[in-house]
Amino acid sequence: MRNLFYEGGPLFMGIVTAVFIIMVVWAIFHFLPVLTKKEFDPVKTADRLKHIKTIGTLAMVLGILGQLIGLMSAFDVIERVGDISPSLVAGGLKVSTIPTVYGILVFIISLIIWIILDYIVSKKNS
Repeated sequence: MRNLFYEGGPLFMGIVTAVFIIMVVWAIFHFLPVLTKKEFDPVKTADRLKHIKTIGTLAMVLGILGQLIGLMSAFDVIERVGDISPSLVAGGLKVSTIPTVYGILVFIISLIIWIILDYIVSKKNS
């Protein structure tokens, strides 16, 4: 796994990882009191719940941005070198998708957390 992290580019992979950690900490910080208390403000809770998906979307967009910047630099090198083997291009394209896949995985995890917390909040609210 560490190999994929470095292949995908430590800058964007690190940023997406930081966003993931922020999302998990934010969810725990804001919803642990909801899980332990019997009374809570449903409007505030619903507003805070939306932010989990927003943070996950940010991770996905950052992953796509990392891929696009990687593709731009790869195409720049191909333009300078000229004739290049198709297998080398395919390998570069494969590596460029790593930040996008990682960002999408973080987004999926944020959706799962959002669904679980939304279910818990709706059960406690009714």
